[in-house]
Amino acid sequence: MTASLEHTPASETVIAVVASAARAAAALVPATAGLVPGPPVSDADAVLLPTEAAAAVMARLSGEVSGDVVLVVSAEIVDALANSPVGPMDVAAALRPALEAAAATLGRVRVDSERTEDPDTAMDGLRDKGMFVAVPLLAGGGTVEATFALQVTLPQARAPRGSIDLLRHVAMEVTVEIGRTRMTVSELLSLHPGEVVELDRAASAPADLLVNGTLIARGEVVVVDEDFGLRISEIVSELGQGPS
Repeated sequence: MTASLEHTPASETVIAVVASAARAAAALVPATAGLVPGPPVSDADAVLLPTEAAAAVMARLSGEVSGDVVLVVSAEIVDALANSPVGPMDVAAALRPALEAAAATLGRVRVDSERTEDPDTAMDGLRDKGMFVAVPLLAGGGTVEATFALQVTLPQARAPRGSIDLLRHVAMEVTVEIGRTRMTVSELLSLHPGEVVELDRAASAPADLLVNGTLIARGEVVVVDEDFGLRISEIVSELGQGPS
């Protein structure tokens, strides 16, 4: 048995938000022709998938909004990635820009732990988490080339202090990111030593501090004893809550 969102002002807002996210994702799905979003649906039994759905990328969203996102793509898109001029491209990595564009419409939200799944498995996993909204991404003639689905959940309460204390000595990967960019395959093929790749962030803008892929803080890049460091200027998301 499946459920759909009741038509309330709150649910209409959720549907509008997901439709906007799907529109952003559609612009960056590597299809042979531009994709346009179809009508969003919240009934799991009415979701339209590509006729030859070959792969799905599932990821977590974290930050101001948390939830799960799935992007199902057709066999044509998967084959194009497998036969890329620069060699076989990982489906999850190739679709990450589309997921990030969708996440950006939700606010300060990051895409975490993206992975490739069987389309049916990914959609079943989304259904198990609760009600969601799905949007077919259409090519010319109304053909479904991809499907964007999003299930948004309320932020979880922070763990009690006792639980955090148990984790204080667990090592976590910390990354500093100064910027990103997007390049076409032809631009990648033309790269040569000495060429400068321009990033999407001004030189004066703060860098991001990521812990296990989650944005935690921002700061200024500095040099400490001939090594790079980061002077923290803003805490975006705290790892734990101290004593009250």
